[in-house]
Amino acid sequence: MVFGSSREMLILQVSICHIMNIQKDRSFNIMGFLGKVLVSTFAVVIASYLIGGVEVESFTTAIVVAFVLGVLNALLKPILIILTIPVTVMSLGLFLLVINAFIIQLAAYLVPGFMVANFWWALWFGIILTLVTWILELPGRTRQKQREFDEFHHNDRLQ
Repeated sequence: MVFGSSREMLILQVSICHIMNIQKDRSFNIMGFLGKVLVSTFAVVIASYLIGGVEVESFTTAIVVAFVLGVLNALLKPILIILTIPVTVMSLGLFLLVINAFIIQLAAYLVPGFMVANFWWALWFGIILTLVTWILELPGRTRQKQREFDEFHHNDRLQ
């Protein structure tokens, strides 16, 4: 690839720096991972308490459910989203709720002690689980934004 102008070189440099920052930010952090699993576990317990058609036998089962849902969302969900793009677009994104319900039902099939009565309970469980997780993660997100703000202004003063 031959670059004809300094503008194209600048765009390439910015793109490479952006990719490197993304890869740096995505490095595996065991404490962050365990924190997310713990938040998801509490969200599963709270959501199952609020939704009548979903049952979690124990806290250990909730930990396994949170982990399995995380793995299924990381591996299976992107494939399902790509395969169902036309339906998702035609439904204005509402089909993503169906994908979430399917993943929850699959987790119920895979994890003993986690029962979901039917598709509609899985759909409601997914919505409530998302809301509860969002609420539980709010304090951590606020601290992270403050840290990024402080870091940005500290670097600004150094220059």
